Amino acid sequence: MKVNDGLSIGALAARTGLAVSAIRYYEAQGLIKPWRNSGGQRRFERADLRRLSFIMIAQQFGFTLPQIKDKLDRLPGGRTPTKADWARISESFRAALDARIATLTKLRDNLDGCIGCGCLSLEACALYNPADRAAQKGTGPRYLMGDSPAV
Repeated sequence: MKVNDGLSIGALAARTGLAVSAIRYYEAQGLIKPWRNSGGQRRFERADLRRLSFIMIAQQFGFTLPQIKDKLDRLPGGRTPTKADWARISESFRAALDARIATLTKLRDNLDGCIGCGCLSLEACALYNPADRAAQKGTGPRYLMGDSPAV
């Protein structure tokens, strides 16, 4: 294969471990942008291996595809990300991860009290309903299902 031939979707799938359907989905979401060769076949740049690896890692950290796309779209001219680009992106992810860790730590630290209390009360539950914020939206099981209060 010549350097300018690009990678086929099958080769990209084999190198990343992703299903071809997942790669097509990421393409449809605008996360990667293949080109077509003279035979009309979809081809990918080698840099797409890095992009897909980043997408998979960011998803494991709990980031959504729109959040990931926002970061990738900020790269100038859609070029191959550099080490400096990845450092900038990871710094912004680090702040979000630190906030998530703080929330999970608080949840963990309050969990043992919740397991033993058995209150099942929206008014008393400090984990599900801190400061009784549910009171503003109504009461009862329909609230838990996401329904808005009847007007």
